[in-house]
Amino acid sequence: MQGFGAQIFAGAVTTLQVASLSLVFGTCLGLLAAVGRLSSLPLLGGIVGAYTTVIRGIPELLILLILYFGGTVALTALFDRYVEVSAFAAGVFALTVVFGAYASEVFRGAILAVPSGQIEAAHALGLSRLQVWRLVVLPQMWRFALPGLGNLWLVLLKDTALISVVGLDDLMRKAGLAAGSTHEPLMFYGVAAAIYLLFTSVSLLALNILERRASRGIRFVH
Repeated sequence: MQGFGAQIFAGAVTTLQVASLSLVFGTCLGLLAAVGRLSSLPLLGGIVGAYTTVIRGIPELLILLILYFGGTVALTALFDRYVEVSAFAAGVFALTVVFGAYASEVFRGAILAVPSGQIEAAHALGLSRLQVWRLVVLPQMWRFALPGLGNLWLVLLKDTALISVVGLDDLMRKAGLAAGSTHEPLMFYGVAAAIYLLFTSVSLLALNILERRASRGIRFVH
């Protein structure tokens, strides 16, 4: 690796950190957005619908640039002095916003897939709304949501490469710096591609395990 092995490894770690944080925050945001979309409040549903429509209609790179440079402008105006948003924070925030928009639709479909009869039975037993969500809806919703969330996670892993354009020292940027210094782009970009492939392969294996676990006790009728 001509002395760039440690840097490539550090970039890979940064990529995983960005992706993992975006997954956690984006999942929470997506779940809240799905609940808001299904609520009986028209205004809340309209706001969430507008959010998902706008975010899904704008390229991820453009969202990142708007949040990175726009965040710097907003914070500078707020504190009346120059404040620069870090590339890491902007990247996590941008990917969280994007992941949450797509995840909200996955969660909304998963919630609607839970048999309404079970929800009505839970209410008939005297369970509160919170208990129905915690004991009936959420445990079953994950089984329906996992395949869609898994696909979004794979896309999220690859979208982390976009953050390199704002200076984050992730895997893609480290590979680019090594390629430029050694004039061997094929080797270092090939290494980066192999690492991304490793991440996605391990993720697919983990997702298959999670889906089998979530489907335990479920009988499929053909």
